[in-house]
Amino acid sequence: MASTKRNTDRALLRAAGEPFARRFSAGSRNRPKTRLWWSLKLQMNGKRNPSEGFETTSRVLIREGCERVRRILFAVSLTLIASSPAMLEAADDAVREAEQRRVATVERVSPSVTAIFGVSGEGGGSGVVISPDGYALSNFHVTGSVGDFMKCGLNDGVLYDAVIVGVDPTGDVALLKLLGRDDFPAAELGDSDAVRTGDWVYVIGNPFLLATDFQPTVTYGIVSGIHRYQYPAGTFLEYADCIQVDASINPGNSGGPLFNAAGQLIGINGRGSFEKRGRVNVGAGYAISINQIKHFMGHLRGGRIVDHATLGATVATRPDGTVFVDDILEESDAYRRGLRVNDELFSFASRPIRSVNQFKNILGIYPQQWKLPLSYRRDNETHDIHVRLRSLHRTSEMTPSAKRMKRPVPPKRPDGKQPKPDPHKPPRKPGPNPHGSQKAQPPEEYKHMLVEKPGFANYYFNTVEQKRTLKAIQALGDFSDVLGQWRVRGTTDNNLAFEFILDEALLGLSLGKTDYVQEMDKEPIDEPAGTGGLLMAMHHLKLLLSRGAPAFTEFFYAGREPLSFGDQPVDVLYTLLAGVETRWYVTSGGTFVGFDTRLSPDLDECEVRFAELTEWEGRRFPQHIRVTSGETPFAEFHVQGASFLPAPNQPEPVPADAEEAGP
Repeated sequence: MASTKRNTDRALLRAAGEPFARRFSAGSRNRPKTRLWWSLKLQMNGKRNPSEGFETTSRVLIREGCERVRRILFAVSLTLIASSPAMLEAADDAVREAEQRRVATVERVSPSVTAIFGVSGEGGGSGVVISPDGYALSNFHVTGSVGDFMKCGLNDGVLYDAVIVGVDPTGDVALLKLLGRDDFPAAELGDSDAVRTGDWVYVIGNPFLLATDFQPTVTYGIVSGIHRYQYPAGTFLEYADCIQVDASINPGNSGGPLFNAAGQLIGINGRGSFEKRGRVNVGAGYAISINQIKHFMGHLRGGRIVDHATLGATVATRPDGTVFVDDILEESDAYRRGLRVNDELFSFASRPIRSVNQFKNILGIYPQQWKLPLSYRRDNETHDIHVRLRSLHRTSEMTPSAKRMKRPVPPKRPDGKQPKPDPHKPPRKPGPNPHGSQKAQPPEEYKHMLVEKPGFANYYFNTVEQKRTLKAIQALGDFSDVLGQWRVRGTTDNNLAFEFILDEALLGLSLGKTDYVQEMDKEPIDEPAGTGGLLMAMHHLKLLLSRGAPAFTEFFYAGREPLSFGDQPVDVLYTLLAGVETRWYVTSGGTFVGFDTRLSPDLDECEVRFAELTEWEGRRFPQHIRVTSGETPFAEFHVQGASFLPAPNQPEPVPADAEEAGP
């Protein structure tokens, strides 16, 4: 009997289902049976058709379950009602505090946000001031449509004059300068590498040009994605490693700031995904990361039209997901460092590479000429190298031409007469110029702040940076009266005696028992071999110190870059003479630390670094000179003496400490 009863109970359990299995286990037969159990058992015993019994059982289970849920909810409701005043009050406090933080953050950052318009009120977009002296960021496609001079309104209600400084057509960034004061409210720059998906963000700007009173529009949302890559869409514009947000970015928001929850500037809004039939945001907007802009900031402050970089190689993905070199230029620095076709890339700029998209993201945030670490694998062997990046575009592509600026002229008729314009047809507008719009008439007091020169958005600001950087080199002393022969002597780290002889007609180096010569009426050569042209490099050092900028056919401020990846960037001056390029390096503290000379664009440069400065004949000169080329050290020269003579027809220099002669 007991066995039969247990079997019946088990059958009932199977019919009731797994949720009740624990309650009606074999060991529970001595427990009091619930109303549900008796109901199920009676219904099962009274039904000959098992499926009919199961359907009835299911209805009972549902009804019984609903009753129990109602009882639980009723009990919970009583508990909530009893405690609701305190809970609701606590919830209200948390909501109010969060709201107050948002309002305070918006109030704090909004004064730095600017509404940008053309001088006549046409076009426009948004921007953000980043320094008290008025430097501000926007999009290239915003400033390019309003001209070199523009109007910028802040939420103090004042409309300020502004002038273009530098542009990045590929990265869609522009730097401008607001004029009229030196205490502008400025945004705090954040760290876009610290941004994570899900972070709260603010988009602030001038969508649809609504901010005619200069009070910006604010939208609030989250970071939807990081490290996004947006391919060029028939233009220069390439958004690499950008930030995707769901906060509304609409037409007019372009160039405006993306702030994090703490009110730090983490990006410049630029692109949005819009409906095909209207310019309405659909919840996917993209901002250029502020860390990318930091890499180009020195170039932009130098008034340049800056270019992005290429490795000199293309990459592809294998079926197993690895990224490999598909093709490579033999004249590229990467090739000279040993990279070859089919090598597997797995790290670039200290970031992992798992796809072509990731590679493009990394490459797209660095300027040309930067040196970056790259790791590749060949035959299961790992290689770590540093490569100098090449220019992405040709010089002609980055320089505006008069042809692009001209308005198209209608063709003449066969009879030679010029056709008259159709009075009912609106005049044809000139096409967009990728290097900026037609010139706007500047205010008279600021005319001097716009200087045109090929390759520059505004050469005036380059001269400003040149003067600032040159101060560190000029602080070494006056070498202008010693244009003749220079001699620098000492010993190397290998205890070899050396002497440099730098003359107008001949350059020489005596190193141990070996002499090296560069005749000045001959083509520059790599002498000593493997140095990248050390003798020519030392000649250029003499020219810079004694003659300055006029000694070179090209001389400009190039921007800022780290000498070693991860180090603090230094200011860079660029010179060119007879095809020989030199890049001169000065720290932010004003110390002249060295230079790189390249005899040809496709050769390794001669890298010269200084340590300590010693005074010789009233002038300061490096005491330790380290020479490297192609990542291979050549020697370290320890200077023990130097002499600087005037040119043959030049008067003898007066010693710095000589007393003035009496009458």
